[in-house]
Amino acid sequence: MSKQYFAKSEFQGRQRKVREAMGEVGIELLLVIAPVHINYLTGASAKGYQEFQVLFFPLDSGPLILQSRLPEVPMLLADSLVDEVRGWGGREPEDPIAVFKEILHAKGYKGLRVGLEVPGYYLHPHHHNQLVDLLGTDLVMDATDLIGNIKLIKSPAEIAYMRKAGEIVDQGMATCIAAIEPGTTERVISANIHHTLLAAGSDIQASPMNFLSGPRSAFAHGEPSDRVLEPGDFMHVQFGAHYRRYCVTIGRQLCLGEPTQRMRDVYQVVRDAGDACMAEMRAGVSARVPHEIAKKVIAESGLDEYRLHMTGYAVGAAFPPSWVEPLIMDAGSEYTFEAGMVIAVEPPVFGLEGGLGVRLIDNVLITQTGCERLCSTTRDLILV
Repeated sequence: MSKQYFAKSEFQGRQRKVREAMGEVGIELLLVIAPVHINYLTGASAKGYQEFQVLFFPLDSGPLILQSRLPEVPMLLADSLVDEVRGWGGREPEDPIAVFKEILHAKGYKGLRVGLEVPGYYLHPHHHNQLVDLLGTDLVMDATDLIGNIKLIKSPAEIAYMRKAGEIVDQGMATCIAAIEPGTTERVISANIHHTLLAAGSDIQASPMNFLSGPRSAFAHGEPSDRVLEPGDFMHVQFGAHYRRYCVTIGRQLCLGEPTQRMRDVYQVVRDAGDACMAEMRAGVSARVPHEIAKKVIAESGLDEYRLHMTGYAVGAAFPPSWVEPLIMDAGSEYTFEAGMVIAVEPPVFGLEGGLGVRLIDNVLITQTGCERLCSTTRDLILV
């Protein structure tokens, strides 16, 4: 996503909301590490997140300074709203924390009350430890989810991009269904899906596709393999389409030929659990409520020991390796649904006898009165 994907006023509104949140918790400088948050504030989308990268985001509306690796500087200056990019490394070895310290002192940030993002994927432990030592008592808060919580509620422009992603994901699933036949492989079908997604306008996926057939369907996650499809195979596939980085995911259960009664029964449990979830999802409802409902449906069927995965989570703009936002639907969630949130609903079961597992995923837009699916592919067990 670049600065051209949204009106400048939208970025200004985002920056204002973040500064308001900073003021509420007493932060004068936010060190933004997660690329999706840097992107949210500035439109930056270069691959600098593969190494140390940080956006200096001050409370006082001062210049936005981004430290990133040297090769990304031209793209960041062209495609983002940052005021200055300080490149490091690239041509010759350079210590990124030494560069960070230089910026901190040169821009007068030393002594400010600092909030630091500590995302799970993008900050090396060594760099984190060095930052903590360098900032000392200036570091007053772990601000990992400050921006993430703000961006849970999508704007009309963001929702429009996610609707487009939903259209693309439907095309990908149609390609998947058409490509399934005896003698082909998971990998070949995956290649067809990826071609459709990219040709239809999708960005690369933030998380690898899951494609598991036959006995492999018992597994929760697994990339496409060279396994050859056979008549009678039970299988599930999950992937996402990303339009302007905004992600909609889908998961469907398929059978090559006639399923056994056990397959139908297990599928129906998962279908009922997901349907029960969505029936309760609306603004003002605790994220724990649909989780407990799905949990009850699965437990009453006798399959609770196979409920190995979360019930759902929020999605939005995403960078590798994950599209999951801070809101998780589980028993410990402290979130309440608000209109404009987008939630992936997927209470699955895995690891059953005979190599059985079922996944059924839909992304829904929360409204005041309910929720709206963002794709139109049938939720029925798909027989090929």
